[in-house]
Amino acid sequence: MSSLQGKVAMVTGAASKRGMGHAIALRMAKEGADVIVADKFANPKSMFPGDENWGGLDEIVKEVEALGKKALALTMDINDSKSIDDGMARTLKKFGKVDILVHAAAIRGPVGVNVVDLAEKDIRAIIDIDLTGAFLICKAAAKDMVKRGKGGRIVIFCSLAATHGCPGSVAYSAAKYGTLGLTKGLALELAKDHINVNGINPGMIVTNLRDEAFTKMAEAEGTTWEEARKKDHEAVGARIPWGRMGKPEEAADLVYFLVSDLSTYITGEVIALGGGVT
Repeated sequence: MSSLQGKVAMVTGAASKRGMGHAIALRMAKEGADVIVADKFANPKSMFPGDENWGGLDEIVKEVEALGKKALALTMDINDSKSIDDGMARTLKKFGKVDILVHAAAIRGPVGVNVVDLAEKDIRAIIDIDLTGAFLICKAAAKDMVKRGKGGRIVIFCSLAATHGCPGSVAYSAAKYGTLGLTKGLALELAKDHINVNGINPGMIVTNLRDEAFTKMAEAEGTTWEEARKKDHEAVGARIPWGRMGKPEEAADLVYFLVSDLSTYITGEVIALGGGVT
């Protein structure tokens, strides 16, 4: 029997083709869980060559069902409590519970913009989505877990940008630092309910998060998007002790450990996933 058999897992930020959420959703299904995949946009565009026909949430549902598990796609705005409530209502109607929440949804905001030039609307958007949104979705999932009294697992994606700082993305660093506190606080508050809450601090992972940044790089350098991406990834990888950027599937491996019975006595931890950058 698969170790997550009978469990129901909700994964936010799941719609991007190359995203960690997509990889996590498939790993949860492979381990036996039914899966809810949620995102604000049902079918975000991927700039990677060959991804032109990506089907977003609906395609992930088909992938999960092909693995023999049930799935539900939710177009949900984590910065809107009503949208979250509606999504949870649909989830509980179909599955009756949420055993696992993996919160991977976030925005990066403008990249390489000095704080003195960063617009207030961008600062507020990043804080609202990356921190307040994390709080709201965790609150909703925890409410169901506490009510049922069967425990649960929450994994929050934080970032090494929080602990290291990130010039040109100060609002993102600040919001993600807030998620560290959220993780620690929730873990202590929910421990009596046997709800494990842990965080992951990913470093540089190959995802769609910086697709738009590569478009600007390509325009500035007079190259193709793919050439700009490869040049950047090679430069970034050279600065990582392991010698390369991470893969979404490696994030999914760590999530599986944190939501499985392998980590029953672990809560309140935030684990770096950075190839040696800690």
